[in-house]
This record gives sequence, C-alpha cells and structure tokens, in this order.
Amino acid sequence: MESIQASLKKWMKDKQSFQDVYQQMRSDIMNDPDIQQLLSEHPQLDDQAIDRQLIKLYEYQSQNKDCRNCPEGGCSNNILPGYKPRIEVDGTNIHLTYEKCKYTILREEQQERLALIKSLHMPKEILQASIADIYGDDPARYQAIVAISQFLNKVDSELPSKGLYFHGPFGVGKTYFLGAIANELADKKIASMLIYMPEFVREIKSSFKDDSVGEKIDQFKKIPVLMIDDIGAESLSAWFRDEVLGSILQYRMMEGLPTFFSSNYSLDQLEKHLSTTSRGDIEQLKAGRIIERIRQVSKPIEINGENQR
Repeated sequence: MESIQASLKKWMKDKQSFQDVYQQMRSDIMNDPDIQQLLSEHPQLDDQAIDRQLIKLYEYQSQNKDCRNCPEGGCSNNILPGYKPRIEVDGTNIHLTYEKCKYTILREEQQERLALIKSLHMPKEILQASIADIYGDDPARYQAIVAISQFLNKVDSELPSKGLYFHGPFGVGKTYFLGAIANELADKKIASMLIYMPEFVREIKSSFKDDSVGEKIDQFKKIPVLMIDDIGAESLSAWFRDEVLGSILQYRMMEGLPTFFSSNYSLDQLEKHLSTTSRGDIEQLKAGRIIERIRQVSKPIEINGENQR
C-alpha cells in the first residue's frame, strides 16, 4: 500500500504538471494576435475575468477563424465543422458563438440551386450548361438568344405564362439552351424540371408497376417551369398523347405556367407526327388539340446554324 507521504508527493507533482500546462496554455492564448486585439478593444477584461473565462478564449483561439486558411473544405476541423467562431464581449462576460464560414454558405447555396433543377435522364453537361456560353455572333441563333433574354428579364418581376418552343436541325444546341435557361432560373430561385421525352414515355410506362403514374404526372403539371426535350422523337400511343401529355399541357395552360420544348419538328410537322399513333391510326383533331396547347404555353423559335456536336 502506498504511503500517505508518497501519495502527497505524487499529488504535488501532478498539480505542478497541471500548473505548467495551464500557464503554457494561458501564455499561448494571451500571445495570440486575435486575443490581443480583443483585449485591447475591451480593457475591462482584467486578469480575473480572463482566468474565469479562459476556456472560452482557448476555444476561440484554437479554432480556424480565417476562411483563407481553408479554401477547399471550409472550417471542416472546427468543433462545428463548416462553422467559424465569433466572439462578443458584454461587460466582463465573454460570449462565444459559431457562424457559417463562407465556404459552407457557398456549398449550401450550390446544393439549394441544384435542388431547384429536377431532371429526368438528362446528360450531366446539359445540367451544367451556362447562359454565358450561348451568346455569340452566329445570326442563326440570334432570334433564340433574344427570346431567352426577354423571358429571363421578365422573370425578375413575374414568371411569364409562355416558355419557348425551340425547333431546328439535329445538333444546333436546342437542348443546351434548355439547360442554360434552367440554370439561370435556379439562380433566380425558380424551380424547373428538364425531361427527355423518350425516357419520359418509358418512365410513365414503368410507373404502372408501382401505381405512381398520377403522382408523377402531378409533378410535371405543377412544377413552375417545365422543359420537354426532343418532343416528337418517338411515336406516342393515343393514351399517352391525350391522357398524359394533353393533361399536363392543359393544366399548365389553365394555370399560366410556362413550358419549354425542343424538337426537330416545327409545330406543323409535329402536328402531323402526333396525328399518327403508335398503332398507325390517324387522329388529326386530337393532334391539333395538343399543338394548340403547346402554342398557349410556348412561343415557337427556330434555331439553325452549324452542328455543335
């Protein structure tokens, strides 16, 4: 059994070790430039107040406070990852809080922005399209660029009731235009959905398995801005044309919600295409109804020029 005297010596040694560590820590804190500036601005913080709240000063001094030190991950190693400390003094009381560092804010803004663009089977490069990249001196694209600018300018005050129907040859950038508009709308906090028509048809057909057709159609109806890419790319059944596409367009027409399209067909050509069902039936009247709804929710714009692919 250890003697009382040995235990006392050990306690005194441990106490001295603690004092050494404490004094070293206090010295490091007091020599920190940020702490020195804080104390110079608040002379009422005397030694007693400092010693009483040294742990708060230590926490402030030990955390990353300068975003220039962490351009890649933000304040990821702080007690609250992505947050940097902020210190305030009220009399002789020190209050320590945390606020988002600028990289956390940028990351959250980017995530929020991406969440505003919903896509169905669209290539990654289209979802990253930039409005700045569509401007140029090609006269064949001038009409489309003007129409896009006019639409986006109106968005600042009110969401227009009509989108745009881009039509023209394969590879002239129609789909890219849609992606660029979607990104610009996201910057303005407006949600959009960008869908590739052939995959959209297959998605609806597969929804019969889990009975989610109605739920998915409602999403296409109610999204603030809907974009249908490559309409006319495949033959539609009469049911899909009338009950799915027709229902979506009718709702958006009644609610004044803009819809964008891209197609290799002009509206007259698309009407002829839609009049022929997948079974080979000719239904001119029903196809005409779809075209009339497209005219109500969009403005036709022809795009020509060189193949961009």
